[in-house]
Amino acid sequence: MRHDELLTSLKNPKVKYAASLRERRERDARGVTILEGYRELFRADAIGLKFHEVFYCPELFLGENEEALLDSLAAHGASLYRCTEDILRKLAYRDRPEGLIAVIEVKRKTLADIPKVKDGLYLVAETIEKPGNLGSMLRSADAVGATAMIVCNKQTDFFNPNVIRASTGAIFSVPLAEATSEECLAWLRSFGIRTLAATPHTKQNFTDADMAHGVAIVVGAEQFGLTPYWMDSADQKVVIPMLGLMDSLNVATAATILLYEAARQRGWKSSAADDYGLDQFAGGENSLGRD
Repeated sequence: MRHDELLTSLKNPKVKYAASLRERRERDARGVTILEGYRELFRADAIGLKFHEVFYCPELFLGENEEALLDSLAAHGASLYRCTEDILRKLAYRDRPEGLIAVIEVKRKTLADIPKVKDGLYLVAETIEKPGNLGSMLRSADAVGATAMIVCNKQTDFFNPNVIRASTGAIFSVPLAEATSEECLAWLRSFGIRTLAATPHTKQNFTDADMAHGVAIVVGAEQFGLTPYWMDSADQKVVIPMLGLMDSLNVATAATILLYEAARQRGWKSSAADDYGLDQFAGGENSLGRD
């Protein structure tokens, strides 16, 4: 039986510490980030990430599985603190908190940390600025079983709580690394991965490109798209046709369309889950025991 400490004051040092992690400089200095919500905590625990502290408020729980998750986190060494509703709301990023917030350890990864797969499916995102877009692309990469995602010329913190939230925890299931564009291209070419650049300035429809074999889908910044470096270096350029008045899609939407076309061409076979122990996330929301 757990004997969790009860926190009732907003001035408690533990509460102040957790609140300070809303600032990126504090997260970077301590090598941690804030994690919020049942799905996110469940997925991070499932792959063995290290939890430091967990703050929870049963009055805000949305389901019936939270206590089992808390038992698991405590068994894995996390310190658990039961909080009043006002404390939990102070720490939360969401307008409707789910009653679970954790401080977890994070590690920055490079190209050496992600798998090299000859027929892999990679997503490369250059100069992405908005946390929501980065998180959404991770979620899509997970959905199609992409081998890995590489962020070039990073503009936003991977472990910004808003990235984690938008990814619904996929940031923990998709191998993720950061690199310069030059490092990334050299790494992909070292084992024969072709690069496919998304741009409105070409005539080849994306459905006509071969994505059934080793390929890296490359998408660019929200406002300006890919830089000349990638446009000049890409093995192939493709366009997603626009039939209305707009001339471009949101970068995360474009990435999702291209990833799903690659998955279709591959017969809906995962490039990552079976090989890298990520299959515990297959099966959609019901696999998490949630409606």
